[in-house]
Amino acid sequence: MSPVSSHVSHGLSPLHTVQVLGGGNAGSSAHVRSLAAGLVARGVRVTVCAPVEADRAYGFTGVGAKHVPVPRSSDPVSVAMLRTACADADLVHAHGLHASFRAALALSGRSTPLVVTWHNHAHAEGPRAHLLRMLERRVVKSATVVLGTTSGLVDRARGRGARDARLAAVAVPRPHAGYEHPERPRSKVRAELGATERPLLIAVASLDPHRGHDVLLDAARSWRRLDPVPLLVVAGEGPLRAALQQRIEDEELPVRLIGRRADVAELLAAADLALLPGSWEARSVLAQEALHARVPLVAARTGSIPELVGEAGELVPYRDAEALATAVVRLLDDPERREELREKGARQAATWPTEDETVAQVLSVYDELTQPQPLG
Repeated sequence: MSPVSSHVSHGLSPLHTVQVLGGGNAGSSAHVRSLAAGLVARGVRVTVCAPVEADRAYGFTGVGAKHVPVPRSSDPVSVAMLRTACADADLVHAHGLHASFRAALALSGRSTPLVVTWHNHAHAEGPRAHLLRMLERRVVKSATVVLGTTSGLVDRARGRGARDARLAAVAVPRPHAGYEHPERPRSKVRAELGATERPLLIAVASLDPHRGHDVLLDAARSWRRLDPVPLLVVAGEGPLRAALQQRIEDEELPVRLIGRRADVAELLAAADLALLPGSWEARSVLAQEALHARVPLVAARTGSIPELVGEAGELVPYRDAEALATAVVRLLDDPERREELREKGARQAATWPTEDETVAQVLSVYDELTQPQPLG
């Protein structure tokens, strides 16, 4: 049986937590929805402060949480809105660096415990790198506890001066009703994408710099020589869309950009391979979803990908289009190796925490920080 909040078990008024989101990261947004659902089920009152579009996409209110629309900005008006939303909170939990900074500003002068989760490695160069370090130091100084989703993030928080930093890996939540299309047969999904008689490769990532989409397109040039020619489908939206589309048309590449999709689970299930050319997420959502779905993964060896997938993925050097293309061609021609990766992927996924375990760990931290102190 799942544990309930000690506030409930001791007959106290329900614990009230405020979850603060910036709204820019799919992994942290999905985690907050999963966390909210689990906490509400355990008798915790949950308020989620996030942009309007985040609640529309992830449905925090649908799992029993209250949603307070707060813009992503750190301007005084947004911080004041957040401060008001946190007025009667027993504990505030912020997700991501910028959300944590806003929460620290909003709680200034108050004794409310602040839990911070770092989901990703933040990167900056030049003068922005100095600003990033200052921001991280300010956040960890304000936080009662910092939770890092990988050991590297825990070390980073400690290096910035965190008083208490702990490992708290998060589960990949299963898609929720309303966030995915009704189940469609694999053959129908492939037909809709135009891959009935050819291999289907899937990549899912925002179309931003440093995601490696240019490397994908470089690799796709090699696949044109195959028979049949594989189709690469890229789900995601972002500022590089126009430039990538222009290059696809100019070079006649076997690539389709299909924009932001709510049926990623179905796309993955229909794919022959999942591709991850570059990820600085601490725990790549695509990598986890691919292994859960038993889809062979080809990924760049970046960040915590090796720690996350172990031997369950085909890892290639970062920004090496030739190595990526070679790995894809080799796997498409080797059904036994693909099956081996499926089996290894399922075993690796079984070692990751479940949603229930993730919620239980976070709740134990909350109870630790909000337990009534004995008199005397």
